[in-house]
Amino acid sequence: MTTREKTGLLSLADTSPERPLREQVFTIAFGAIQWPWLAKSLWGGTKRSKRELLARLDLAADALPNLGSWKADTYLLHRIVDVIETARPQVVVELGCGATSLVIARALQMHGGGKLYSFDQNAEFVEHTARWLKDHGVEAQLHPAPIVPDPTPWASQWYSLPVVPPEIDLLLIDGPPWSINPLVRGRAEVLFDRITPGGIVLLDDAARPGERLVARRWRRDWPGFAFHLLSGGKGTLVGQKGV
Repeated sequence: MTTREKTGLLSLADTSPERPLREQVFTIAFGAIQWPWLAKSLWGGTKRSKRELLARLDLAADALPNLGSWKADTYLLHRIVDVIETARPQVVVELGCGATSLVIARALQMHGGGKLYSFDQNAEFVEHTARWLKDHGVEAQLHPAPIVPDPTPWASQWYSLPVVPPEIDLLLIDGPPWSINPLVRGRAEVLFDRITPGGIVLLDDAARPGERLVARRWRRDWPGFAFHLLSGGKGTLVGQKGV
């Protein structure tokens, strides 16, 4: 499956290990709180916004036929292109591949020729996405990153990341899915020490209650970053490391 296929509200089949009962109950309760934000995530953006994005990237009209649900919306995709156009990152790391992978790889191809390293817990989806990017003439290093036990204050699980570049200019956090734990994306801070001076962090779905709690803790624990929320679409948290 790639972004060409339509999807429902939930992410791809969960292949993560069994979680503690307390965490399962917490996730279910949190889902009841944030269901309005989850329903909003079905919206992928307007047709006009998608046309403008494709024209901006000089991609075919059918390159991104289906967006929304657990996929990125056009608001986030435009913001990604904005950052790449202006900052010209040479090393981009993303957690959660898909539509963002195509957009990042194409924008890098057009603006500075940087390299994308993408990680996702679903190995089959990684393979499909890699072929899809190749069909569009762009390159990226896509890697399976299974979800494994990793007890932290954020959650009981996290990606088993293969080799990650020692320096990162742009970090996009679009995974793991909230169904593992509403706060699980907060664990991405394990990569913050790799962010180069002036480098940028983008957190998708930042309007959701779980991600708002993540942002609050990051502001407290990472004073070297300036964080602000872009309220369009599903919400995008932008953090920039001081120079």
